[in-house]
Parts: sequence; C-alpha cells; structure tokens
Amino acid sequence: MPSLRSWALAALTLAQSALGAPSPAHLSARSVDAWLADEADIALDRILSNIGSTGQYATSAASGIVIASPSTDNPDYYYTWSRDAALVLKTLIELFRNGESSLQTAIMNYVDSQAILQTVSNPSGSLSGSGTGLGEPKFNVDKTAFTGSWGRPQRDGPALRATALIDFGNWLLDNGYETYAEDNVWPVVRNDLSYVAQYWNQTGYDLWEEVSGSSFFTISAQHRALVEGSAFAGRVGGSCDYCDSQAPQILCFMQSFWTGSYMNANFGGGRSGKDANTVLASIHAFDPTANCDDTTFQPCSSRALANHKVYTDSFRSVYTLNSGIAEGSAVNVGRYPEDSYYNGNPWFLTTLAAAEQLYDAIYTWNRLESLTITSTSLAFFTDLYSSAAVGTYAASTAAFADIVAAVQTYADGYVALVEAHAMTNGSMSEQYDKSVGTQLSARDLTWSYAALLTANMRRNAIVPQPWGETGASSVPSVCVATAATGTYATAGVSSWPSTLTGGTGVTKVPTTTATGTTKTSTGTQTTTTTTTAPCTTPTSVAVTFNEIANTYYGENVFLTGSITQLGSWDTDNGVALSAIDYTASNNLWFVTVDLPAGTTFQYKYYRKESDGSIVWESDPNRSYTVPAACNVNTVAENDTWR
Repeated sequence: MPSLRSWALAALTLAQSALGAPSPAHLSARSVDAWLADEADIALDRILSNIGSTGQYATSAASGIVIASPSTDNPDYYYTWSRDAALVLKTLIELFRNGESSLQTAIMNYVDSQAILQTVSNPSGSLSGSGTGLGEPKFNVDKTAFTGSWGRPQRDGPALRATALIDFGNWLLDNGYETYAEDNVWPVVRNDLSYVAQYWNQTGYDLWEEVSGSSFFTISAQHRALVEGSAFAGRVGGSCDYCDSQAPQILCFMQSFWTGSYMNANFGGGRSGKDANTVLASIHAFDPTANCDDTTFQPCSSRALANHKVYTDSFRSVYTLNSGIAEGSAVNVGRYPEDSYYNGNPWFLTTLAAAEQLYDAIYTWNRLESLTITSTSLAFFTDLYSSAAVGTYAASTAAFADIVAAVQTYADGYVALVEAHAMTNGSMSEQYDKSVGTQLSARDLTWSYAALLTANMRRNAIVPQPWGETGASSVPSVCVATAATGTYATAGVSSWPSTLTGGTGVTKVPTTTATGTTKTSTGTQTTTTTTTAPCTTPTSVAVTFNEIANTYYGENVFLTGSITQLGSWDTDNGVALSAIDYTASNNLWFVTVDLPAGTTFQYKYYRKESDGSIVWESDPNRSYTVPAACNVNTVAENDTWR
C-alpha cells in the first residue's frame, strides 16, 4: 500500500523534524534503510559477476568487458554496450574513490579493454581518419564487432566513457600516478572527445535505441564530457581547443528541448517526449558544487523538478500497479508512457533514477542552506507540501525543514517500490510487470545494480566529484550549428602498477630545508641541506571532531551521520564523544574516527540524557569532506552545539 505508507512516513518525518532530528537521511523508513544496506553489497557483487573474465556470469567475456546481462535468450543481452559499461564503471570509480580499493583491477582492465574496442572496425565505421566507429553501440563480449542489424550510430557512448575515464584519470593525477593518467587514460579520452566535438550536432539513436534524432540525454552528456575533458587535457599537459569551442554551443542547443513545462526527451520519433531520458540526464549532470541551474538541468533546478513531476505523473494511469496512488506519492515509472517493449513496464533503473534526482536536490539545498520555489517548480512542491508558495526558504525556517523532509519521504517511496519488486535474494532484472510486479526481460541487469548504488550514495549525501559546471553554465546569446575536428589515434595498452593504494605513486615531493653553521679551518661556513619526503595520499584519515557543548552530569554527547562509520543515522550506533578535557571555561567534547579519504558525508550531534532520551542539535545537517591530500593523515573539525 504505497500511498498509505507514504502518508505515514510523512507524518513521522514532520514530527521528527519538529524535534530537531536530522534531516534528511535519518527520517526514512527503517525497512528501506536496512534493505539498502544489504542490497548495496549485493549490487556490487552482481556487477562484478558481470565483468569478464573473472565474473561468474561473464567467464567467456574478455578481460574488462562489462556485459549488460547474463541473459542469452529472450532477450539476448550477452553483449557489451558502450553506454551501459561507461555508466557502470563510473559508479565503480566513485566507489573506488570512497575506499573500495579492491575495484582497482576491474577499473584498469576496463581502461585496457576500451583502448582495444576503439580500434575495432564495425558497421558504424572505424577509428582511423574520421573516428566514426566510436559511435557503434555494442560489441560481442570477445571484443569483436557485432555486425547484426541495430540502431546505429549512438552518440552517447563516447561522451559517457570519457566522463568515466576522466574521473579515474583525475584520481591518478591527484595521487601521484601522472604517467598512467597521461599514457593510459588520456589517449582513450582524447579519441572520445574528438568524436563528441565532431558529431554532436548530427542525429543518432537515443539511449533506448529506438528513436533516431536528437536526444536530450546524449546532448547533455556531450556537454559535460567536453567541459571536463578540456580541464583534464590541461592537467595531463595537453589541450582540447575543440572542447572549448563546442561545449558552449552544445549548451545553447540544450535549451531548445525545454517545452515550458517539461523537457522534451527527443527531437524525432513522434512520442510525447516525457521520458526517463531526461531524469537520467539530470542526475548524470549533477555537480555537487553547482547551484540549482536551469541551463545545465541540475537536479534541484526549477525545470528539472517540474520535469520530474510531469514525467512521473505520466505513469500514474498507465500501470495497474499505480492504481489509487495520489500525486505527491511515489509510483512505479518506466522509460516513457508509450513504451511497448515487453508490453511496456516499470524499470528498476528508472524508478531508482526518480529517487536519485530528489536526493541530489536535497543535498544541494542543504549545502546552500536554502531552497527556492518558482512558478515553474511550484506544482512539484505543492504536491508534497500544500503550503508551498513562490519564494526562497532559508534552512533556519520550519518550512525548509518540512519541505526537505517531504521530498525525502517522496524519494524514499521510489526506493520502497524497488525493494518491493526485487527478488528476496536481491536480484534485479531490467523490468517488472506493470500489473502484478513480477520481474521481466533480462535478468541481473548490470545497469539496474549501478542505479541502486548511485541512488544509495546520494541518499547518504555521498556525492561525485565536481565536473566544472560552475564555470560552464553561461548560455551563448546565439546558437550556431558547428563542429570541430580533433585527433584520432590508437591508444596503446600499457602496464599498470600492482597496486594504486600502497603509496607507490610519488608526485609533488615536499621539501624541508635546514640551515646551519660549521666551523672550518678558514672560518665559519653556512650550509643549507634540503631533504625530500615522498608524497602519498592515505586511504584513510583520522578525523577528530571537536564539539563545544555545555552539558550537565549524566548527559553525554554523541555523533552520527550518513556513513556507516558514524552509525548511518542510527542513534543506537552513534559514536560517543569524550569529555575528558571538559572544563567550565572550555566545554569540549571530542572523538577521533578513521574515515576513508575523499568521502563526503553529512553528520549531526545529539545528546543522550540520563533517562536514555535523545535531544538533537538544531537543523540543518552538517557536511564534511575527508581530505584526500598529500601526507594528510590527521585533521580536526571544530564545531559548536546548535
């Protein structure tokens, strides 16, 4: 009964918000919390099972090849799609950044496999000369060309692959592995950026491989790839003038997809344009340092929220599973309402994407400490909060807390629907039946699991690296249909270090200089000695949380937050602070916790009274990013009770 559950959760959310409990992550249903904790582990395991040649479902696939699904019949998805593989690897790279060091081999094998796939001549073309072969959507798992009939070219694959590899390349640069970023990653990325710059203004098939035209998802992905590609080129000692010339024009073209009430997913194809394509575009374009910009369709932007409502509402009367669920409560959603593939059903990845966009929005509102409702987004907000009105709500207001809590409950509702239709062993296929909810189509779809992992991270306020949106959201006054030619060259497969986390990478070497005097036969001589120390980035950092809180005897201070090391918002598993240094003039409570380097999370302090009751400090949640810097092993965060 999703609608009743959502109302119950909303009531619980508002009550807890009034008491100062953390917003948003802790306020969701306990069953969703518990299920996500288990399902995240299952999802990662299932992804690795679908990567050749060590994955149990991909033993016949070449090393580093990501299969779409183990299904080989009705439907046969035992191929590798450039799009799916790139989105999956981007997820693995983000997990690697956040401490999953065991993923390094899978990531390095993927880089090598893509260097080879780029050279495989196929029905779309080849690499040499014009690079047209990079638009081929899928390949056989042994890295040979798929020559059957298919919708080609598909122009999102190169952009998405570039984005994934740039993220890994930047990690390599940040951690002292410049040679591998320059020699192994950049040549593959350069080919893909060249393709994007040359062909972005030409039509191709959309991400569902059904409509030939101009796809909003593809255009958005291409814009992001060129923006971050230019910055990455500079970091490896190169340049990308064709990135710089084309990115603004792509952004200009993106604006034409806005209908006034929602984002039209495709120019071409004859459908309404209400499509998960647009929600997926928004979460892929999410930059955690950006504002709620309409131009890049940030998840919290007025246009993206209005689009979320129109897209979601288009399925309320399409699926029997959604019967009786009112607007403002989560429903099962699929690709687009006119869908007829397998008779048209909800997809796991699209339902999770609807949740993820909202988690992204919540993160940004909390970071900005305000949210703005415009006439464009008002209908979205009034579905969830009847008193919503056009204006800006500061984080210090009760309305802000109530709105964010309502959006959190709404987002968790989508996850609860996914939970309801996943197998008891955690397995998720591509689709589930729109009438009875049984799973359909390809089993263990790799993209379904990646969607679960990214939604879970965003729910826990763990966000991706910025991609440069803040410097690339200005729309040119005139759109010009242009193109630019880059460089295509075979990327050689090079060796990799045995480990990327053992401090073997040495980059900027800090120096220390000591000056002293020495007596000699000719007088006193001044000498200067310079020594160097290796620069390594630790995998974990000892973070000391210092909290100034005036307490009385029997009252204790605890810390919890959005990551497991801090108890995942569970007050039964919170981290106790020490008052050993507490004095009347310095009310200091502190604790030191080892946290993965580079992790971004939210947290909050609470007091536990002598009778066991809990008192939360006031909103909003606090945010923190663990440093990932040269030789930084310890750090302190100084807070005062609110």
